[in-house]
Amino acid sequence: MLLTDARNDAGLERALRRLPRGSALVFRHYHLIGAARRRRFEALRKLAHGRGVHVIGARVPDGWRADGVYGSAVEIAGKRGLRLATAHSLREIGMAARARAHAVLLSPVYATRSHPGANALGPVRFLIMARLSPLPVIALGGMTRARAARLPVAGWAAIDGLA
Repeated sequence: MLLTDARNDAGLERALRRLPRGSALVFRHYHLIGAARRRRFEALRKLAHGRGVHVIGARVPDGWRADGVYGSAVEIAGKRGLRLATAHSLREIGMAARARAHAVLLSPVYATRSHPGANALGPVRFLIMARLSPLPVIALGGMTRARAARLPVAGWAAIDGLA
């Protein structure tokens, strides 16, 4: 799962071409507003769908035709399509389950440039929480292919690690 960000925007097309069919692109692009954000969404959605990659929207209007939504349990509750919730604790995993999320992105597993100085869960604490989760867990935060290979969970997501 590839999450978009201002930092990885220039390499998104290349990264999308490397994602396997059935992967997902989580379109965030909070740095863009209005028509510019919509144009970037549409361009990435067209490329992603042509490659068999799902497009999940973070704070995008329903009319943008994303394949699902990404955000906190509050943000995804009652939404259509694939619902991916963010979580940083067991309490937030429970909230995601009550919001009927299909999966939860649990983070940060490792230190990350997105949130410098934030406390990382670390692999042991992450795995304990993942095993207690009633939902499939996707690892996020400082993830690389090598790190993901050591975590027996539903999947992994990255911003820098895939772009």
